[in-house]
Amino acid sequence: MKKFYLLAVTLFAAFTVQAQDIVKFAPLDASPVDISYFPNKAVKFKKTDNPNPVIKVLYARPSAKGRTIFGDVVKFGEVWRVGANENTEIKFYKDVTIGGKKVPAGYYSLFAIPEKDKWTIIINKEIDLWGSYAYDESKDVVRVSVPVKSVSETIEALSIAFTAQGNIANLVIGWDKTTVELPITVK
Repeated sequence: MKKFYLLAVTLFAAFTVQAQDIVKFAPLDASPVDISYFPNKAVKFKKTDNPNPVIKVLYARPSAKGRTIFGDVVKFGEVWRVGANENTEIKFYKDVTIGGKKVPAGYYSLFAIPEKDKWTIIINKEIDLWGSYAYDESKDVVRVSVPVKSVSETIEALSIAFTAQGNIANLVIGWDKTTVELPITVK
């Protein structure tokens, strides 16, 4: 009887190992996905936490790898997905105001048109796009021009974070030697 159980366990283990070989998982992406929240600690860490997220940005983080990013890898004057792979998505948990325009709570895409001295930041209704190839300007909710700020130290991987000033959440995008800030008014 023990031999029967041993044989059954061995066959099951062999079948399980063989079944696992059928699934081919993709390798680690060169531009991993990251999430940024406003407020920064808006997610629930403990049972006693009472999170209250206002904004969530989901984006892929490409690296500079010694390349000149803006004006070369990311062309000036062209719509860019603000990241890599799928376009960057932004979720507003409640209504906000951007560039004087009310933006209803919901999911949106975040695009930009970088220039040397300013960027046009775009909030667009369409989500689940790959890159900016299918970008449709007619679905823009708001466009805002923001100035470029140079930084002294290279930001290796595209980074998105928030800073707060009263009822304004500044969405800060940084990569290579460049940062921009999009003020978002939160009620």
